[in-house]
Amino acid sequence: MTDFSEAMSVASSGMKAQANRLRHVSENIANNDTPGYRRKVVAFEQMVSQGTRTGAVETGPVRLDQTDLTRIYDPANPLADDTGYFDGSNVNLLLEIADAREAQRSYEANLKVFDQVRQMSSALMELLRN
Repeated sequence: MTDFSEAMSVASSGMKAQANRLRHVSENIANNDTPGYRRKVVAFEQMVSQGTRTGAVETGPVRLDQTDLTRIYDPANPLADDTGYFDGSNVNLLLEIADAREAQRSYEANLKVFDQVRQMSSALMELLRN
């Protein structure tokens, strides 16, 4: 049964990591129009237990995307400098939507693995009872 629990643990860690990634993608989309906002980027790291890779993943530290902020010309804006420009955000909505879809599909794949392992475990228990 330990292999089943390890497989469920790996799938569960993938779901948690993708849910966390999706949360940051949602924050990026929500702050698309916020002046000076930098896009948040999440990387995944392998989990290690007693010096051995477990196959599970977790999200690493959140980093801010260092690409240049969009310069917006609006002399009437209170944030505008002497030239009439101010810094917008560096969020690219097309990229965020692609990241959201990838996170969703990865989450669903991990959920499918989790469900398959649960079904196999239940079937094995039923066989052992008979």
